[in-house]
Amino acid sequence: MGCTTLLVGKKASYDGSTMIARTDDGFFDVKKTVVINPEDQKKIYKSVIGHLEIELPDNPMRYTCSPSVNPVHGIWAAGGINEANVGMSATETITTNPLVLGADPYVRYQKKEGRKPGKAGGLGEEDFVVVVLPYIRSAREGVIRLGSLLEQYGTYESNGIAFNDENEIWWLETIGGHHWIAKKVKDEEYVIIPNRQGIDSFDLNDALKEQKEHMCSSDLKEFIEKNHLDLNQDGTCNPRLIFGSHSDADHIYNNPRAWYIGRYFNPTGIKWEGENADYTPESDNIPWSFVPERKITAEDIKHILSSYYQGTPYNPYLKTESPKRGIYRPIGISRTGVTHICQIRSDVPDEIKGIQWITYGCNAFNAAVSLYTNVTKMPKYVSDVKSDVSTGNFYWASRMIEALADAHYGPCIQHVERYQSAVSAGCHRIMNEYDRKMKETGDYSLCDEANKKICEMLKKETDAALKRILQTASEHMKSGYSRADN
Repeated sequence: MGCTTLLVGKKASYDGSTMIARTDDGFFDVKKTVVINPEDQKKIYKSVIGHLEIELPDNPMRYTCSPSVNPVHGIWAAGGINEANVGMSATETITTNPLVLGADPYVRYQKKEGRKPGKAGGLGEEDFVVVVLPYIRSAREGVIRLGSLLEQYGTYESNGIAFNDENEIWWLETIGGHHWIAKKVKDEEYVIIPNRQGIDSFDLNDALKEQKEHMCSSDLKEFIEKNHLDLNQDGTCNPRLIFGSHSDADHIYNNPRAWYIGRYFNPTGIKWEGENADYTPESDNIPWSFVPERKITAEDIKHILSSYYQGTPYNPYLKTESPKRGIYRPIGISRTGVTHICQIRSDVPDEIKGIQWITYGCNAFNAAVSLYTNVTKMPKYVSDVKSDVSTGNFYWASRMIEALADAHYGPCIQHVERYQSAVSAGCHRIMNEYDRKMKETGDYSLCDEANKKICEMLKKETDAALKRILQTASEHMKSGYSRADN
């Protein structure tokens, strides 16, 4: 599953919060956003893809998530924030090379055939949030719990997983079937992961001893040496060279997204275009992390995760013919189910630190809504979603807007931009109001009231945008005709 992940350290963000964000780019998956209360968390977890059963710990915490509406392929919870104000995003599909997979194969489900017994598969994107997020009280604890589960049960795919609390962000990458590495994001940096092995520097000594900024499987050093995996020439440890892919597909599907995001947040200090460019859209060595030239907001994250190479010859919506138009995979791709920004703030009371920003559908044409996570349920506008199409919920209304606006991009994009700005401003206005009320009164049950008001504003703006875009699209239908046309 192709996704794009962006991580923002607390000194790189506008308000001192940590933010982890990801586009969940399935195949037009119908999604909802809900709260899972402790009494709803099952003691025995059964996976659909891996056919694996796991006994879960007692005393789970409440958490938010964005599962698939149709559970035929599993829960696919995507990401969320728990009541301890720990966020998790799972997962970014990454790449692993054949040397690694030959040494530590994926753990895949094997169906029983005749006298040959069946075998359960490992854990995967379907499962990670449900079996980890309710049981961790820090980002570091998230790495430790998930790492132990990977070593015990294995995985059937390559994934990257992000965790954040108010102080730290950790990024974990799976290595083959049972191995893993994790690295702490520096406070002053942001990190880009576009569907490939991301970490490009690693301190094995720290990971195997003090674990200040790195963690890994306990036998990783021996695993690398025994299987001759280290392709580095200079004595450094670059996991991207050791574990990652080195394919032509990276050059058109993955690397261009890293190039465009870096170009956006660091436009002047690095040469991104022309002769002697430091990095091009197809460069394999674009760094995992950068220090941005200015502070990053949630709106910046939403904007860049909506991008399709505006301002470059690669924009698929260019009016002029260009051999480069649409040659690279957009960031704001059509098939996105849900995007989340898990924001953990540090300048407010614990009860209101967690904010989850949610979008549904293609980010190029949708809006992001902010929701307090210290609640026992989400408003129906984002949670009561069915497989049947309806303008009564945010998911399907967003999908309708995207399909109409994409087909009539030129005349509709101004409506989309005004809609996105209006929703963002409305979210901040209501959050500012309720942050103040709750700090003054100490009544944090007002989170429910705030979310209700935010969703009322969101529905009003979404309905108005859909009406405008529908009218504009209707006016530009090919069957339009008047006698004055003759």
